[in-house]
Amino acid sequence: MCAAPSRAGSGGSGRERYVRVFEACDEDKKGYLSREDFKVAVVMLFGYKPSKVEVDSVMASVQQKNSGVLLEEFLKLMNTKKAAQLHHSEIRQIFTAFDMQYKGFLTLEDFKRAFNSVAPKLPERIIVEAFREVDQDSDGHVSFKEFESAMNYGQNEVSQLHFA
Repeated sequence: MCAAPSRAGSGGSGRERYVRVFEACDEDKKGYLSREDFKVAVVMLFGYKPSKVEVDSVMASVQQKNSGVLLEEFLKLMNTKKAAQLHHSEIRQIFTAFDMQYKGFLTLEDFKRAFNSVAPKLPERIIVEAFREVDQDSDGHVSFKEFESAMNYGQNEVSQLHFA
């Protein structure tokens, strides 16, 4: 099992932190992370155990060439994962800003208020059309899931390489 890198100086850039975790998890100094090493590294960096599907996807993408995940591949994967995590967090912040009464969903009034603050000249019919488009189940409420889906529209082909 990986030994946790020392907490002293655990700031630093993402790259430095990823390298420290990679080195800590590559206990035998093989130059790559095995399936188990990779899982522990993700736990150390992101605080959750990756699913079997996620690990299978990563291992399948590197297995043909190596016995595991090399440092450069690991760095690319972790940067992609961090970007996806930040994107999700930004969407959550925008949703929360729209949901001023903390209802957990958005109404047409919430949409109007938000759009009027950023685009006051936008015709109301455009706001209504946007709301209807995002309200996929037509229940008059936009859930976070519906909002996130709309915000990610067209992104999936690019950003969903290994991590959802």
